Amino acid sequence: MKNELEGRTLQFALKANTFVDSLPRNTVGTVIGRQLLRSATSVGANYREAQSAESKADFIHKVAVAEKEAAETEYWLILCLESKLAATEATKLLTESRELLAILVTIGRNAKRNQK
Repeated sequence: MKNELEGRTLQFALKANTFVDSLPRNTVGTVIGRQLLRSATSVGANYREAQSAESKADFIHKVAVAEKEAAETEYWLILCLESKLAATEATKLLTESRELLAILVTIGRNAKRNQK
């Protein structure tokens, strides 16, 4: 891994994969699972793209997309908890999602500040 955050987002995506596989095979579990899987795996993919950005503005944009994906992931995890689909693992993933979001927000803010 290039850096710690890339590794952390990859581990987050892998844990989300396992979690989604454990959801019930019903309409609710399938719909929420698909959405969660897309957003959770997209956090790291977009951050990784940011590492290869063509410009500072491109970097800021890609980090912002990763932030949005982390925020969306948080939403789907809260929905899992509120829908009583799974509690323990969803809570752990939610904590990690919030930490990743905070890190990405900080990176984005610092990049914008340094752009000026």
